[in-house]
Amino acid sequence: MNEVLKQLDDILVQRKHADPEQSYVASLHQQGINKILEKVGEECVETILAAKDYAAGDGREKLIYETADLWFHCLVMLSHLNLDSAEILAELERRFELSGLEEKASRANRIVEN
Repeated sequence: MNEVLKQLDDILVQRKHADPEQSYVASLHQQGINKILEKVGEECVETILAAKDYAAGDGREKLIYETADLWFHCLVMLSHLNLDSAEILAELERRFELSGLEEKASRANRIVEN
């Protein structure tokens, strides 16, 4: 699975500097972070609605599709900010050693320290 994310990271870096007339990703980068964040928010809402439908017994494929869109646009956001999926995966891996409650408490402490 990490290989798929790595491939996506590489493609997003390449398309970051592509012709916006030829690449959706390049057009998002050209429009800037606010447009990218708008897309992340839009995809988040669509994912939430699809999850509600699926929880009610309908729309498995739609939930998968919308979640893929959300993840994709999050990767575009990371690329725009010169980050990649490896950094997010490293953070998730770090959390394996913590319970959810411990992680949440450590997050609160980090916010206070900053």
